[in-house]
Amino acid sequence: MRCVSYYRVSTVKQGRSGLGLEAQQMAVSDYLRRHNGESIADYVEVESGKKNDRPQLAAAMTHCRRTGATLVIAKLDRLARNVAFIANLMEASGFEFVAVDMPLASRFTLHILAAVAEHEARLISERTKVALAATKARGTKLGCPLGAAHLRPYGNSAAVAAVKEGAASRRTEFLAVIKEIQGEGFTTFAAIADELNSRGIRTARGRRWHPMTVRLVLRSDTGSMA
Repeated sequence: MRCVSYYRVSTVKQGRSGLGLEAQQMAVSDYLRRHNGESIADYVEVESGKKNDRPQLAAAMTHCRRTGATLVIAKLDRLARNVAFIANLMEASGFEFVAVDMPLASRFTLHILAAVAEHEARLISERTKVALAATKARGTKLGCPLGAAHLRPYGNSAAVAAVKEGAASRRTEFLAVIKEIQGEGFTTFAAIADELNSRGIRTARGRRWHPMTVRLVLRSDTGSMA
């Protein structure tokens, strides 16, 4: 059996480091070994699972149509957490498609699994909103619209105190979300950073999260991971 392997990673750094990618490659390699298959081409996508504009997936599909190969992925959620996207792929593909974690699944089963994956993605988004709302309900606010400027007449000490209070408030809010993410099984700084970015959450400065950023936030919490 000739196959085209498709892998997806969330960030460019993750793609370079092999985090996430190596596990997918091992799963696909093991599947091909057990089914006497060979991968004639590998395609690696670097982007969010919520995006459907995937040039590497398009290239992999074209390769499958041209050669009659089977498209193989490690896990269904590595393709996309979007029912319509999965459905359109299967209907218009014109080639065989295998998810290694469900190799015997029928097209109908894949539709169901895709629906479950999409539902889980929505639940994650909703839980994030609830966590942020709960933090705000406890009186925590993300910064101050006036910053420390309105405290300048009271001296530098008041301005510095306001800045520190705002920073503490942001850390508290971020910690609430990070703790939830840890509870879902994301245990490394890199995995947590990727999950925060995939949820559209930005740092206090409006930037993307990185492992070191997560580490700095968790250092302020006595119960953080090592």
